[in-house]
Amino acid sequence: MSEAETCTHNCDTCGADCPSRTQPQDLRASLSEGVSVRKVYAVVSGKGGVGKSMVTSLLASQTRLRGYSAAVLDADVTGPSIPQAFGVHGRAQGTGTGILPAVSRTGVQMMSINLLLENETDPVVWRGPVIGGAVKQFWTDVLWDDVDYMYVDMPPGTGDVPLTVFQSLPIDGIIIVTTPQELVGMIVDKAVNMARLMHIPVVGIVENMSYFRCPGCGMEHAIFGESRVDAVAAQYGIPLTARLPIEPAVAKAMDEGTVESVHAPWLDGLLNGLLNG
Repeated sequence: MSEAETCTHNCDTCGADCPSRTQPQDLRASLSEGVSVRKVYAVVSGKGGVGKSMVTSLLASQTRLRGYSAAVLDADVTGPSIPQAFGVHGRAQGTGTGILPAVSRTGVQMMSINLLLENETDPVVWRGPVIGGAVKQFWTDVLWDDVDYMYVDMPPGTGDVPLTVFQSLPIDGIIIVTTPQELVGMIVDKAVNMARLMHIPVVGIVENMSYFRCPGCGMEHAIFGESRVDAVAAQYGIPLTARLPIEPAVAKAMDEGTVESVHAPWLDGLLNGLLNG
C-alpha cells in the first residue's frame, strides 16, 4: 500500500519521512477572489506610546500623495486609532462577497475594528485568539481595491496578533518605530529578534520624538536623549532610517483627523526606499 493509503494524519505517532513532515507549511491566508495587494509592510513597536499609528498614517498618506494606491490594515484591535487620524467615522459597508474598506478624503483605503463597532467608544474585550482571527479577516474578507502599498498598524509588543500577522499575511518588510530612550532601545532589540525568528526583513527604523527644533533659534534639542537610530540600524543592518521631530502640529492633525494635510519631509528617504524596493 502507498503512504497516502496508510496515512493516519497524525504526525505525532508516525515516523514516515513524507512531505507533510519535511516541507514547511505555508500558513498565509488568501485574499478574496479578484483582490490585489502588491506590497505589505508591518509597522511595529516594542511598546506603546511611541507614535506607531502616527508613522503608519503618515506613510500611507504620503504614499497616496505620490500617486500610489495606499491602504492601512489596523491590526491594533484593542487600541484602534487609524480612522480617527484620517477623519473617517461611521460603519463599514458590505456586499454579498465581502466587506468594503472605508476610504479617506484623498483615497487611502482602511479597515479597523472601529469601523465595525456600533459605537466607536465601545471597548473590545476579547481574548487573543479572537482578536487574531478578526485581524486575519481584515485581510481575507475585505475587498481591497487594487492596493499598491498596504501598511499594517500593529499592536505594541510581540504577542498573539503580531504572530498571527507575520504567519498569515505576506509581509514584505517590517518598519520599527522607537524613541531615543535607552529602555525603548532595549525593547527594539526584541522586535528585531522576533522579525528574525519569523524570517521577515526589517527594512526600516523610525526614531520618533528624536529632537525638538526651537522656533526661535532653529537649533535642535534632544529632549529625550541623543539619537540612537543610526547606531541601531548599523548594528542590525537595517537599510532605511528616519528621524521625526517633536512636532505639535502633527499630533494635532492626528487628533483632528487631518493627517493627510501634514507635509512630512522627514520620511522622504525612508519612503523612497520602500517605494523603490
